[in-house]
Amino acid sequence: MKLMLVDDDCLVVNALKMILESQPDLQISATAEDGSKAFSLYEQYRPDVLLMDIRMKEQSGLDAAAQILEAYPDARILLLTTFSDDEYIVKALKLGAKGYLLKQDYKNIIPAVRAVYSGQTVFGETIVSRIPELIGSRNSSPSPESFGLSGREFDIVRLVAEGLSNREIASHLYLSEGTVRNYLSGILNKLDLRDRTQVAVFYYQNTGR
Repeated sequence: MKLMLVDDDCLVVNALKMILESQPDLQISATAEDGSKAFSLYEQYRPDVLLMDIRMKEQSGLDAAAQILEAYPDARILLLTTFSDDEYIVKALKLGAKGYLLKQDYKNIIPAVRAVYSGQTVFGETIVSRIPELIGSRNSSPSPESFGLSGREFDIVRLVAEGLSNREIASHLYLSEGTVRNYLSGILNKLDLRDRTQVAVFYYQNTGR
């Protein structure tokens, strides 16, 4: 797996390289010290996963991510920061970044990279639990039909957003676990989403609950 690192702290870059390249299948193809260089390097190396700091001097990681994702919507970008800043988290969600991870959560960096590479979205437990309050609220609630979902499918979306497992959803709705999995697969396909985290984000973005 080819990786690219963008961070203005050389000590962080070296530390991340040591952590990531301790795995035989992970290779750092390119590094940059500022977001302003991220786009050209991404075009040149086309990494499987781009790990990028948010706060940098000339151009922030969020601005660089927006530029890259506009040209390459399938880019897998994992944003790294030492700040659990609400504004950054919301922007990362809306941009379509595949992950937002605190640097101090170093033990989860390798699993996060692998998850992002496989198509999952990674925001860390503490961040996912705050998504509802970060997205904000609206007074009106759209109907399930407005998203092309049945009432049952919308119930499952709501319960996924509340953090219930497939087994818990099955018990709650008096369904089998296999039926819940089939419903969830159909929901992901209808909404063009990849995983449960994106389902939760979709729910809170569109209902404001």
